[in-house]
Amino acid sequence: MSSTGTWFFKRRALAFGIMAAGSSLGGVILPIMVDHVIDQAGFPWAMRSAAFLLLALLVYANLTVRSRLPPSPKPWSLMEFIFPFQELPFLLVVSASFLFFFGMFLPFNYVILSAEYHGMSQRLAAYLVPILNAVSIFGRTIPGYIADKSGRFNTMIATSILSALLVLCLWLPARGNIPYILFAAFFGFSSGAFVSLAPALVAQISDIRQIGLRTGSMFAVISVAALCGNPIGGALVSREGGAYWGLQVFCGVMMAVGSVVFVGARWSLVGWKVVKV
Repeated sequence: MSSTGTWFFKRRALAFGIMAAGSSLGGVILPIMVDHVIDQAGFPWAMRSAAFLLLALLVYANLTVRSRLPPSPKPWSLMEFIFPFQELPFLLVVSASFLFFFGMFLPFNYVILSAEYHGMSQRLAAYLVPILNAVSIFGRTIPGYIADKSGRFNTMIATSILSALLVLCLWLPARGNIPYILFAAFFGFSSGAFVSLAPALVAQISDIRQIGLRTGSMFAVISVAALCGNPIGGALVSREGGAYWGLQVFCGVMMAVGSVVFVGARWSLVGWKVVKV
């Protein structure tokens, strides 16, 4: 991921978006593939098939991907990963991403269950995640193109706020098939923007030689939120006796708070000026 940032500057967000769109395409193909292979050959071969596919793609990636800057090996130091957090813009970007990540994956993991809870058939509900991932392809590329024109922080703030509003204003009151299908499509677009823009924000506020290290530091921190968000959501569903409104409120509020911190990160760079940033 970080090698992409070394090849682009003016269109860096779009480059990250095109790269990230590949995982959305995989998110469309793999769930459908695994579902069909389980029916025809059983669960073990479904997992083996997915593993062989990923192995082939990873071998190709490792043989072809390279950085524009040659690697410069140096002794490993924990402080190199901690030092960037002394800079306020980086600290706020990571904090905002951490909060946003608490909520971002909840729809991916619970939209099918909540749709079935509200009456959607199991057969139709199984296609909600592929729909979400399919639209996410455009969510990861189009906002990246816009971000390079109007500002990456500006675009991230707009799409983050949109994600929070979709959860609280569409998923929370959703009843029936059409609202759930619309939510899956719209949320796939808005949340996809975060995946492509987050590394672009880090690259924008970092020295090009530090992009890999700082991107790794950010994902190391926000991975904790991704790990904890789903168990918290499950606990909220259990507490409400199987209802999903508590999980949905938690998801939307965490995304909204993350959006506010993104505003703070933008403020730390240019204040309240209406400029491209």
